[in-house]
Amino acid sequence: MLGIIGGSGIYKLEGIKVLEEKEIKTPFGEPSSPVVIAEVEGKKVAFLARHGKGHKYPPHLVPYRANLWALREVGVNRVLGISAVGGINKLLLPGDFVVVDDFLDFTKSRKSTFYEGIYSPNVEGNDEVARLLNEKKVVHIDVTQAYCPQMREVLIQILQGKGFRHHRKGVYACTEGPRFETPAEIRMLEKLGADIVGMTGYPEVVLARELTMCYASLCVVANPAAGIAGYRLTSNEVINLMKQKEEEIKEIVVEFIKKLPEERTCGCNKVLEGAEV
Repeated sequence: MLGIIGGSGIYKLEGIKVLEEKEIKTPFGEPSSPVVIAEVEGKKVAFLARHGKGHKYPPHLVPYRANLWALREVGVNRVLGISAVGGINKLLLPGDFVVVDDFLDFTKSRKSTFYEGIYSPNVEGNDEVARLLNEKKVVHIDVTQAYCPQMREVLIQILQGKGFRHHRKGVYACTEGPRFETPAEIRMLEKLGADIVGMTGYPEVVLARELTMCYASLCVVANPAAGIAGYRLTSNEVINLMKQKEEEIKEIVVEFIKKLPEERTCGCNKVLEGAEV
């Protein structure tokens, strides 16, 4: 089943048949919102609001581990993350879509792994994830291709077909937040190869991968980043842009649910092979 995690300004999928809403407790705490199980043309999909209902969790305090574990509990094996970002690459314009293919991590205080060795909690289940946690193993996953190539290709095909302005790849720099970045930080990120900047893309991507889930990130450029914009950045600007793109995002998500093949051919499910110390 596909799981969709919504970013700033996106808390629900209008027009999709909602089947149930599940309150889930996990070994890693409570997720930021209930998991909504919905249906699109016979396909089940799970939706979770990254920042919670009413946007109550700031980026650095989002319960990322609980969110991914809650999606796992309802049977999700693929995750599509939707986020608003700032544009660093001068070719990116507000409203552009970016299908992320790599990341830079500049976060500071977040729990970014499920596998904490002797500190790992005991969990239910008999799959490889449960075994590694219950046996208190240390795990180092490969992130050479952190974003699922199969999911990325489907997204790119949909964006091309609809004629939406988009970029087939982009390096996402994740900062701690909740403040916006300084112009000097943006200049540094640009020199390091970042195309876009946000506050929620990490550790979401690696946590999904640790659970052998496929993960793809669809980002919307909300504004030019600090120093590039030439004016003071505000949260209102981000929320307003995402509202303007809401219908297009809905179109993409619905089409993505329809077109994503049932069979996983990417190899993301094999990430734990050879990762155990």
